[in-house]
Amino acid sequence: MTTRTVDTTQELAAFLRTRRERLDPHDFGLPSRRQARRTPGLRREEVAELAGVSIDYVVRLEQGRGLRPSANVVEALSRALRLTPDERAYLFNLARQRPRNADKPATAPAPPLARLVADLSPLPAMLMNHRYDILAWNGEMARLLLDFDTLPPQQRNAMWLCLMRPEMREFYVDRERVVQEGIAHLRAAWAAHPDDQALTDLIAECAVRDKEFARLWAERDIKVNGRGRKAMRHPDVGVIAVHFEVLTPLQDPDQQLVIYRAVDDESQSALDRLRTR
Repeated sequence: MTTRTVDTTQELAAFLRTRRERLDPHDFGLPSRRQARRTPGLRREEVAELAGVSIDYVVRLEQGRGLRPSANVVEALSRALRLTPDERAYLFNLARQRPRNADKPATAPAPPLARLVADLSPLPAMLMNHRYDILAWNGEMARLLLDFDTLPPQQRNAMWLCLMRPEMREFYVDRERVVQEGIAHLRAAWAAHPDDQALTDLIAECAVRDKEFARLWAERDIKVNGRGRKAMRHPDVGVIAVHFEVLTPLQDPDQQLVIYRAVDDESQSALDRLRTR
């Protein structure tokens, strides 16, 4: 069997046709006079009206005549065809456009992920969203960093804590690198979520209140940091070096699972002493 590479123009045309034909006109409240149909689904003119584009444009797309719809048109077609999130992402990929995040940023952990964070003990683990809000954590992470339960929800943000909490200013051995990489990740999230006012407010507050943040933000470094190493000065057990891994769940892509593992035996011993406290 020979597998060909994807002809995105023809696949886009076929995908739009099949999605249109599977729709039930009754779900759209169409007048009864329109419901004696020789073909299944909605008509092209109905999809065009729902998406706010011309009938000729829909016809040319479905005929695979080389059009490359804009991101706005792809979004309008996704709504008109009532695509699922996975289908919407597929349509954007076929059109070679980058979708904006249509969902609101996560402000609470998905319950299965919160359980996973707890189940990862004795490894320190926590769940964050794209703006570094800490949504869930296990006891090991709280003993290592901070007792998040004692903080008001608006302060449970990894960047805010690193910059604003006095006890965190000397916590990281290589503080400037940690802050620099965090800001580079935050800038990438800012570009991907331009309508997230809470993220914009966080950046503005940090830039006003912390000169180091303002200086590094102005450098416009971009880096999505999925794994690496950190060394921390814990007030009770001394220096702990960890490898960290950041995982993004397929079902909840705005939530990021962060897991720490000790770099060496000395750090593991320190984590063990923390766990038994």
